[in-house]
Amino acid sequence: MDKKDYYEVLGVPRNSDEEEIKKSYRKLAMKYHPDRNPGDVAAEEKFKEASEAYEVLRDDEKRQIYDRYGHAGLAGTGFRGFTGFEDIFSSFSDIFEDFLGFGTKSGRRSRAKKGNSLRYDLEVSLEDSFKGKEEEISFKKWISCEACQGLGMASGTKPKTCATCQGRGQVIRAQGFFQISTTCPACQGEGRIITDPCLECRGRGRTKTEKTLTLKIPPGVDTGSQLRLQAEGEPGEYGGPPGDLFVVIHVKEHEFFKREGDHLFCEVPISFVQAALGNTMQVPVLGEEKVKDLEIPSGTQPGDVFTLAGHGMPSLQRNRKGDLFIKVSVKIPKRLNHRQRELLEEFAKSDGLKQTKSEKNFWQKLSKS
Repeated sequence: MDKKDYYEVLGVPRNSDEEEIKKSYRKLAMKYHPDRNPGDVAAEEKFKEASEAYEVLRDDEKRQIYDRYGHAGLAGTGFRGFTGFEDIFSSFSDIFEDFLGFGTKSGRRSRAKKGNSLRYDLEVSLEDSFKGKEEEISFKKWISCEACQGLGMASGTKPKTCATCQGRGQVIRAQGFFQISTTCPACQGEGRIITDPCLECRGRGRTKTEKTLTLKIPPGVDTGSQLRLQAEGEPGEYGGPPGDLFVVIHVKEHEFFKREGDHLFCEVPISFVQAALGNTMQVPVLGEEKVKDLEIPSGTQPGDVFTLAGHGMPSLQRNRKGDLFIKVSVKIPKRLNHRQRELLEEFAKSDGLKQTKSEKNFWQKLSKS
């Protein structure tokens, strides 16, 4: 397959200077960059084609040979173009970093990466969960170093290309008949080495600081609820967005109310007289200063449950509240005075509280077993 004329590929005249050639290549590289055309084979070929043309025309020696002998002359020098994207990014790292903003830090294809998200555990009371509140929280996080703008190097300095890997970030080691590519041990795969690190961040490009935020806790949060604060995590890499802060809620147990979803449960004691005769009693309601009147009907049994609709927890999903379920426990007095005993004995006689024949048979069978 015949190769196209390199000047036609870049769209420049044969007398173009170095700056014109570079400007044209930047335009084509931005248009056909594989990160901007994922899966587009035609765009990838045009990107390789433009990169090969630029590699020749930017080099005075290669350009002179090409102008005089064409593609055949370059082949005689051993020039075969690029074997892959890694070679292109490595050779033109200055262009992709300075002008395209995506591409190669240290000769490697580096995509923008979102920063790490953070977690903060917050304990709140059931009352705060019911009403919602504003809570001030403080936490430590990494931020981009202001002194070096996150570059990790002293102002006015530039990193040097790693001499071990020649900026590729990888080194090739021979093991028998095989060649193995591994991360460069000198630059840790970065392809470049900072010789003058920023004194503020010691070359890390970021510093740790404490941040304070005011958090709005909505009514109805429960243990396990997560509040997401966008962009309050750690900074991204290669121009990527910062991570998020996730606040995980833990609701403390209440001494009186138990919670299940949006419903509340409690247990109140009543006397056996109240259970028998019926009564109106007052019960506390979460989130309200006043108590509610609860009608206890006569003949109430131990364990009976009464419902106060709409007096549970606010719902995060629905615009309503759960219910309050009140279970009664009947208290039996351990000691009776003389008059109380007389009254109960009279009640027992009037109610005919004697063992029936079936009850006697039951106890007889039980004693023989």
